[in-house]
Amino acid sequence: MSTVFSGTDKGQRRSFGSACTPAGGAQPCSPVTRGGALAWSGPRFGAFADVLRISGGRLGLKRQENPLWMVLISLCTLATLLGLYTLRSLDDNRLTSWWWVFDGTAPFAFFLMLVAGIALAYGISRLSFRGRAAVPLLFMAAFLVTAGLWQQPEVIVDAARHFMQAKYLELHGIGYFLVAWGNDIPAWTDLPLAPLIHGIIFQVFGESRVAIQVFTSLLFSGTVVLTYLIGKTLWSRDLGLFAGILLLGMPYLLAQVPLMMVDVAAMFFLTLAVFATITAVARGGPLFCVMAAVAITLAMLAKYSNWLMLSVVPVIVLAHVRLGWKVVFQRAAAMAAGVLILMGFFLYAKFDVVAGQISLLRNFQVPALGGWGESLLSTFFFQIHPFVTIAAVLSAYLAVKRKDASYAIIGWMLLIVMVLELQRIRYMLVVLPMLALMAAYGLKTIKRVEYRKFIVANAVVTAVLIVAVGYLPFFQSMSANNIKQAGAYLDSIRAGTTEVHVLPQATSSVNPAVAVPMLDLFTDQQLVYRTDGDAAHAAQSIDELLPWRWTWEVASTEYLPPAGTAGTTPTVVVIQSEVDQPPPDYLMKRIEGYRLKKEFSQTSRVFRYKSIVRIYQRA
Repeated sequence: MSTVFSGTDKGQRRSFGSACTPAGGAQPCSPVTRGGALAWSGPRFGAFADVLRISGGRLGLKRQENPLWMVLISLCTLATLLGLYTLRSLDDNRLTSWWWVFDGTAPFAFFLMLVAGIALAYGISRLSFRGRAAVPLLFMAAFLVTAGLWQQPEVIVDAARHFMQAKYLELHGIGYFLVAWGNDIPAWTDLPLAPLIHGIIFQVFGESRVAIQVFTSLLFSGTVVLTYLIGKTLWSRDLGLFAGILLLGMPYLLAQVPLMMVDVAAMFFLTLAVFATITAVARGGPLFCVMAAVAITLAMLAKYSNWLMLSVVPVIVLAHVRLGWKVVFQRAAAMAAGVLILMGFFLYAKFDVVAGQISLLRNFQVPALGGWGESLLSTFFFQIHPFVTIAAVLSAYLAVKRKDASYAIIGWMLLIVMVLELQRIRYMLVVLPMLALMAAYGLKTIKRVEYRKFIVANAVVTAVLIVAVGYLPFFQSMSANNIKQAGAYLDSIRAGTTEVHVLPQATSSVNPAVAVPMLDLFTDQQLVYRTDGDAAHAAQSIDELLPWRWTWEVASTEYLPPAGTAGTTPTVVVIQSEVDQPPPDYLMKRIEGYRLKKEFSQTSRVFRYKSIVRIYQRA
C-alpha cells in the first residue's frame, strides 16, 4: 500500500503492530489507507487513545528517521564520486571519458557541486505526493531533464547517416522510402523503423531537429514509465517507481537522448516488447497477444542488437509456468505466430538487404569494433552512477536467496552482456532499463524507505549534475558545435541557396563529406554540394577495418543537388579540418570576389575528426 513518496514502509507497520495488542475481546487493530497514505485504525479507547497517539513518538512506538544514517549516505555519495574524480584517468569511454569531461574542473569546484547536489537530493527525498501523481510526475521529470540538454550538438557522426535516410522520406514520401530503403537509400547496418519515424516527423513538422529531440525525449520518458510498469507488474509499485527514477541516474544515457541516433528508440521498443510480452503471457487474450507480437516486431525493426536481447521472451514464458504449462505455451505460440507473420512480410521484401547487413555485421562490424572496447569499470561506475551498479549486484544475491523466478526476466539481458563480453556502452544502452530494475530490486535489502529514497535521490541528482556541468559543456567545446553554430548563422542571414565544399581531413579517416548532411540538419537553407576536386578521394585507400568505413561506402550527400545546377550562389561554405589548411586551386578560383563573413573554429583537442566552418559571401 505504501508508495515511494509516502514516507511509510513495512518495517514501520510491524512496529505499529507490536504496540497495538487487543485486550478483552476488543476488535484487533488493523492498518488502513486514507488517501494513499498509511493510517492506523483500531478500537476507540477515548482518552487512552489520545495519550497513546501523543506520546507515541516519545515512547519510541513510532520509529523516527536516524540522522546518522542520512549523514553516512551523504558521506558515501561524496567519497564515491570524489574517488571517481581522482581516478578519472581510468575512464576509457570513447565519447564522455571523465578524463576529458572534467579536465578543466578544479577539485574544489567538483566538491562544491557534489555538496550542493547532496543537499538538493535530501530535499527531494523529503517530498511526498499521492500515488496517482507519481507516474505523470516521473514522466515529466524525465522529459524536462533531457529537454535541458537539447542545446548540445550532434557529437556522433552516425547521425549524418540517420538524417540522410529520413531526408529521403521527407523528399519523396513513404512509398518511395519503403521500396528504396536498402537499395537506392543506403542503409549500412541500420534497420528502417527509426528513420521511417524521423522522416514522417520531418514531413509533418518540417525539417526540425527540435521536433526529433521532442520525439526522442518522449521515447525516453516512455521508457521510464515502461520500466515502472514492469517493476509494478512483477513485484510492487514501489519497486517500479524506484526503477523508473534510477534510469535518470545514468549520465551516459541522459547524454544520448538529444542526439539523432537510433539507440533510445531501440531501447524504448525493446522495453515495450518486454512489458507487452509479460502482460500477454500473464493475462492472455487475443488482444494482448497481438499487441505483444506487434511490440516484438517493432523492437526487431529498430536495431539488430535487439534481436539478441529478445531471447528474453522464452525466459518470460518459463518464468510464468506456475500459471500452467498448457495455457502459457498457448499464449507464447500465439505471440510467435504473430511475429512470424509480421516479420515474414519484411524479410520477404528485404531478404537480400537483411542478409547483406547481417554478413557485414558478422564479418566487419564486430571485428572492427573490437579495438574500440571500453572497460566495465568505465561503463558501470563512471558512465552509470555507482549506486545503481552496486544495488544491481546486490540484487542477484537477494534473488537467489528468495528463489525468485521473475528476476530471471530482468537479469537475462545483463547476463548476455557479461557472457559475450560486450564492451561498448552504446551497444548496452538497450538493456539499461533492466539494470535499473535490478538496482531497484537490490535496494529492497534496505528496510527503511526513507533511506532508499535518499540513496535514489543522490544517484539521480548527482548524475544529472554531472551531465549538466560536465558533459554538456564538453560537447559544446567540440568542433561538432561549429556545424550547429554555422547552421544557425546561415538561417540568421537568410543565406538562401548555399554551396558547400569540404576539404580532406588532415588527421582523421572519416570521410569529410558526412559534415554536409550534419550542416543540413541545422539549417533551413537549401544546400548544394560541390563534388569535383574535393575530398572524395578513393575509399579503397582507407583501411577496411577502420570503424569509419561506412562514411566512404554510404553516399550521404546524393540527396542534394550538385552545385552546377544552382548557378552562382551568394553564399559559399567551406568545411575543413585545420584552421591553417590551405584551400586547393579550384576553391581559390571559386571564391574570387567573395569575402570571409564568418568562421567557426573551436576545437576540444580530444578527437582527431574536426569540422571547422568558414562562410563566404559575395563582396
